[in-house]
Amino acid sequence: MTTIQRPDTLHRILDYSSRADPYPLYAELRRTPVARQEDGSYVISTYRELAGILHNPHLSSDVRNLAHPMPVYEERTTPSFINLDPPEHDRLRRLAMRHFGPPHTPGLVTGLEPALTATVSSLADGFAGKGQIDIVDDFAYPFPVTVICHVLGVPREDEPRFHVWVDAVVNSIDYDPKTDPKEKLDNGVQATKDLHQYLGGLLEQRHGRPADDLLSRLANDDGPDGRMTDDEIVSTAHLLLIAGHETTVNLITNGMLTLLRHPQVLQRLRDEPGLVVPLVEELLRYEPPVHIIPWRAAYSDITVADTVIPKGSQIMLMLASGSRDPNRFHDPDRFDPDRRDNQHLGFGSGIHLCFGGPLARRETQIALTELVRRLDRPRLVTDPPPYRRSPVLRGPIHLHVEQGGG
Repeated sequence: MTTIQRPDTLHRILDYSSRADPYPLYAELRRTPVARQEDGSYVISTYRELAGILHNPHLSSDVRNLAHPMPVYEERTTPSFINLDPPEHDRLRRLAMRHFGPPHTPGLVTGLEPALTATVSSLADGFAGKGQIDIVDDFAYPFPVTVICHVLGVPREDEPRFHVWVDAVVNSIDYDPKTDPKEKLDNGVQATKDLHQYLGGLLEQRHGRPADDLLSRLANDDGPDGRMTDDEIVSTAHLLLIAGHETTVNLITNGMLTLLRHPQVLQRLRDEPGLVVPLVEELLRYEPPVHIIPWRAAYSDITVADTVIPKGSQIMLMLASGSRDPNRFHDPDRFDPDRRDNQHLGFGSGIHLCFGGPLARRETQIALTELVRRLDRPRLVTDPPPYRRSPVLRGPIHLHVEQGGG
């Protein structure tokens, strides 16, 4: 059985006018768990079906398995492991993980805590005497950028250069040739090349010069799986540089927006700092930084919720919709930091579970704890705030907050 969804539901979700609150549209989308679109693609929006397909070995992340390849990937260089399948995905992710977390580098995140705390404290010091601040520009953006630059070994002072490239790459993620100007794609492709060239230059400086940063470790590591090629290292660094701050900016900003909309929870976090751990998990469910996986491919015919998805079909995964599914979560539209059994899809699931999730969690925990401690009677200036264009990486582009008297 194949059900064709009214196309306007997805189109309205992707339209910028819905960015501030797509959740009622997700509820509409969930009426048809697997919806075939007019262009032959499929949209999956319910928790059970999303969780199942994310663990389905017949689901591919490799664009070469699409029957109709997407133009956004045609001119790109060596793909990062997020766009590959086993066994190549597993090899590259394993090589990167040797230096990014357990089992080989179990103390990475905890070892960063003094630097995380110092960076957050320094940024919060800048709030003093200011009647109005922008949570994004003054705090949520510079914090994770500083962290990922430190981890990778990218000079922090180069941020103005790579920021332009990162913006263009992110803007091209949801490129649709039917509705978007070709310039959007061209800018993303060129930015990818520019960023790869920049990272390649940094990598050249690391060969034969072991240091503590990730670029140096990857350039000089000979583990049981051998060594990544330079192209593979650059693609991995490209992925981590973008994912290492773009998603965390959204998570921190969405978190502060949610707390300002729930002042009783904000006050509770002030009084009970330990609440931040389950609170961040609830944020990952309630206001996640990544809403959509724009495409996956079917290796072969896949049956999901009585719908046969043919081999080669494009599949869009609506993760944020799944995390608000009332068939999985009680009262899903309520923000509840005491929620139990909170197996959200905020970091995805399966073999592509977010690589940097542990670091993003800790960054957000430290950031929100310090924000609620240091801000003086914070109040939203505009609600809803202005949002980024992307429906995939969804978050405010600015979050202006007044503090103090008035």
